[in-house]
Amino acid sequence: MAYIVKLELWLSAVILICITIFCCSLGKAQEETVPESGVAGGDPTQIVAKALLCFNDKYVYSSCEQSYRLTESGNINVPPDYTDKYCSGPCLTETNLVLDCIENIMLHFKFYNKATIQDIRDTIKAGCSHGPEKGNFNVSKHIQTQGSSAYKAAYKVLFGLGLMTMVRGLLLADL
Repeated sequence: MAYIVKLELWLSAVILICITIFCCSLGKAQEETVPESGVAGGDPTQIVAKALLCFNDKYVYSSCEQSYRLTESGNINVPPDYTDKYCSGPCLTETNLVLDCIENIMLHFKFYNKATIQDIRDTIKAGCSHGPEKGNFNVSKHIQTQGSSAYKAAYKVLFGLGLMTMVRGLLLADL
């Protein structure tokens, strides 16, 4: 009888691990959606090239000086004494247009410094705020480490282990 209970617990553990892995999409790559063409996935090189064109679009960046523009590397080079002019002028508007352009082409775009579009938006928000980060446009300070796939995978594994422990406790409580 004890052997059957141990077997049931072992099978429950295996089933919960499988459910956790498959339901939480652990290890699955995400497909990019390209709204203009309606094609999921597509040629990654062409998608990235199209997203990078947003930086060179003369209609998007027309008034902001080249030296203060968001770069493909994910940097915003705004000196502290230019902060007010940047945040209340065309540079902020045009930078947001570039981010919108990129986001419309490739939702999960990563800059060369590994920053996401949201990381850049957070940096701009902090840099243009009236708080202690005003004038600080250092993107590396705003890169979300918790958004990394390793963090998400570890969280999902811990969630699965916690779920298995709870189920095991419930099974043993019935004995």
